[in-house]
Amino acid sequence: MVKWEVADDLQLVTEGLIEKLDLEWLKYGRLFFYRSTGSKARAYARTWGLPRLWQRSLKVEPAYIIEVISEHFDKLSQRKQIEVILHELSHIPKNFSGSLTPHTRSGHNNFLKKLKGMISKLDTIKV
Repeated sequence: MVKWEVADDLQLVTEGLIEKLDLEWLKYGRLFFYRSTGSKARAYARTWGLPRLWQRSLKVEPAYIIEVISEHFDKLSQRKQIEVILHELSHIPKNFSGSLTPHTRSGHNNFLKKLKGMISKLDTIKV
């Protein structure tokens, strides 16, 4: 059975990354962080968006949840954890609509280009 707990530590780390890396499209109050245990997923983390129909039905603004899978994520070095968080943030489109950007997106703002840009900026600052 999967259990989730609020991950305030990840919220603080991410708020710092948003400020230091100028990720201004990410809205602090609409990003939520959870650490799960008991998941069978092989991933380190995953991002959950709130689709437009849910937003409309619930009369809420777009939001995202970043879930880290404790069994995998917590074993990583701090640097790798930050890279995983940046990877998950790269799934959030610049219009912060509630949708998700897939790995395979092509074009000007493709996923890998956005992720590499974030990581290269990370290398120039002290986190």
